[in-house]
Amino acid sequence: MIFMLAGTSDARALALDIKNEGHQLLTTVVTENAAAEMTKAGIPVHVGRLPVDEMIRLIQEHRATIVVDASHPFAEEASKNAMEAAKQLGLPYIRYERESQSFDYEKLTVVSSYKEAAKIAATKQGVVMLTTGSKTLQVFTEELLDKPDIRLIARMLPRLDNMEKCEQLGFPQKNIIAIQGPFSKDFDQALYKQYGVTVMITKESGKVGSVDEKVEAAKELGIEIIMIARPKMDYGVSFSEFPPIINLLKKGEGIHGL
Repeated sequence: MIFMLAGTSDARALALDIKNEGHQLLTTVVTENAAAEMTKAGIPVHVGRLPVDEMIRLIQEHRATIVVDASHPFAEEASKNAMEAAKQLGLPYIRYERESQSFDYEKLTVVSSYKEAAKIAATKQGVVMLTTGSKTLQVFTEELLDKPDIRLIARMLPRLDNMEKCEQLGFPQKNIIAIQGPFSKDFDQALYKQYGVTVMITKESGKVGSVDEKVEAAKELGIEIIMIARPKMDYGVSFSEFPPIINLLKKGEGIHGL
């Protein structure tokens, strides 16, 4: 039995490949929407954020012998919990993380944190479009919401909890774009033009996260970009492609307990 942190589209694809190889697995995701996609693919799934103790309980309950962490590149806490759970149980841990990217653009600034991104954006003027989701929205509202020379636009998933969070933070309804991707470059450009965007804030989530499209669309329009770099973590055994993970699981080479 394999215990797998999933939730993204590429993680679901990896889970399906693992299943098709004949392995039993339990996936964990954060949202009901992600769970529905797993269920549709015929893959067992647990929904909800998992602290270390709950993760350990689930691993033991399902007698999992290995932990595969295919969580989002910015799901730092989930990865830390997975590594700790595997360590406490003496189980092998394998990380899948989509390949990182770099971009050549004179108007692009790379920062190491959401707070740093918000601080830099606060020195600008015009329309700032936030495409980093709702989880860290407060970091940006604290810095930007009351700036007279800045209009903050937030693009996020069309979920009830996101709308409730916006309301709690006093985020204007007219500045919310509630929509689910992925989006094409043309679509991103249409949004930038519609709102008169002068600064776009994003994360280095990788090609699967449609960062290419957001960046290319902004470059062609001469829009400034603030990009948050991925958390720096030592995962140990880590891959950016499926085949090495599938082969490792198939052969069991160097993996105790498979």
